[in-house]
Amino acid sequence: MAKVTLVFALLSIALGLAGYFGTGAQHVTALIPTWFGVALGVGGLLAISPSESRRKLFMHINVTIGLVGFVGGAIEAVRGYVHAKSAGLQLDEIALASKLTMTGLLLLYVVLCVRSFIAARRSGKV
Repeated sequence: MAKVTLVFALLSIALGLAGYFGTGAQHVTALIPTWFGVALGVGGLLAISPSESRRKLFMHINVTIGLVGFVGGAIEAVRGYVHAKSAGLQLDEIALASKLTMTGLLLLYVVLCVRSFIAARRSGKV
């Protein structure tokens, strides 16, 4: 799962950079997926270890980071949508798409991690 973590880290970093530079580098908050990707990348590199206890520790930290990113992204996507609609403002579709993409990526990551944890427990490796 450490290598999968690195893939999701790169995807999150790319999403944040694309959002930031794709909108003219106007809003630094577009880089939020990048920071989640950096955190996952560091954790993924630390999880590549022959020590089973170290690998388990960092993968649990990584899935927690993914879960926090998923929940935060979902809340912000809903909050931004509701705020724009209730205030009669124009919806920022690029920001909403970026938030939903981050939310979807991190949801998929968390689901894959949980499935991996369950499979490891059932196989007796834990």
